[in-house]
Amino acid sequence: MTIPILDLKGQYKKIKEQIDSAINEVVEEANFINGRQVGEFEKELARFLVSEHVIACANGTDALQIAMMALELAPGDEVIVPAFTYAATAEVVGLLGLVPVLVDVDPLTFNIKPEDIEVSCSERTKAVVPVHLFGQVSDMDRIEQVAANAGLWVVEDNAQALGAVYTGNDNKKRAAGTIGTIGCTSFFPTKNLGCYGDGGALFTQNAELASKIRMITDHGQKIKYSHDIIGVNSRLDTIQAAVLNVKIKYLNEYSASRYRFAQRYKELLCDVEEIILPAESAFSTHVYHQFTIRTKKRDSLREYLASKGIASMIYYPLPLSKQKAFTPISKVRVSLRNSEMVASEVLSLPMHTELNDDTQQRVCSAIKDFFAKNR
Repeated sequence: MTIPILDLKGQYKKIKEQIDSAINEVVEEANFINGRQVGEFEKELARFLVSEHVIACANGTDALQIAMMALELAPGDEVIVPAFTYAATAEVVGLLGLVPVLVDVDPLTFNIKPEDIEVSCSERTKAVVPVHLFGQVSDMDRIEQVAANAGLWVVEDNAQALGAVYTGNDNKKRAAGTIGTIGCTSFFPTKNLGCYGDGGALFTQNAELASKIRMITDHGQKIKYSHDIIGVNSRLDTIQAAVLNVKIKYLNEYSASRYRFAQRYKELLCDVEEIILPAESAFSTHVYHQFTIRTKKRDSLREYLASKGIASMIYYPLPLSKQKAFTPISKVRVSLRNSEMVASEVLSLPMHTELNDDTQQRVCSAIKDFFAKNR
């Protein structure tokens, strides 16, 4: 595609000298697992998030699984998750023998509906996983209140909103992922803070949980060869930590760029009646991991953009309720009308730190041309 959905190579070129130097240091030291750079990154991310504890792991999916293992959820326990999200959120629930209970999302923000959480609880419900989809935080005040009333753990899936800031009803500002019981994130290369392979992390303010999480990531051991609990092998390798140590210094700059590009898209597309632009919640900043529009003519628009050399992506074409893997193991106690609707309408436009005005003009001109021809 002439205009890609993202440009990791262009981003790398701007910080190439720092990245190459950081990787070379790891190779020279030859400490590829649990090298000093891993600890340095955990401390830097904890400082960035203002989180008491940060534990790195191998990927974002592992982070979610480890969180549920640390909370000692038992087979048959129910975990509430949004129906419109990436499969990993519910995948780990099923993997642990837990029951995903699917609820609906807001059609404008794409985030979980707090009122659905409340009515979907049963005596087996033990946790809820709000997913901060596409770059902004869910309504955590309402979610935390529902969770407190129902006695639920709150595990934040923050794979797409790292760097976003939530302002609560008390006017206190908190980083996405640091509000619930445990926060989880991914450093997959396409994320706003992405490494050059797989990576993830968990955050918590609870020292006891942090200790258990760290043990779980390393085969359930605190002391080598002394395994106190069942764990997994999920460690952020040192080279990825070195990359992240460089890139985290630019995360605020990256977020600001994405926000600026998002506002430009909105300016250029505000008069196109056939599309619904992404909404911004009053209580959260938006770091625009994706710029996702909605249109009834999604599939034909995507084909037209492709014919013009413009990439786009559909995140996600099917709600979890329509996925074969989850149909036999999930429960649904509310209407999933919004999730089904947005899954048929969403289209994400090119969004990355290397966009420019000319590129955005070309994308938006093509969108306007398409609708001018198809009214």
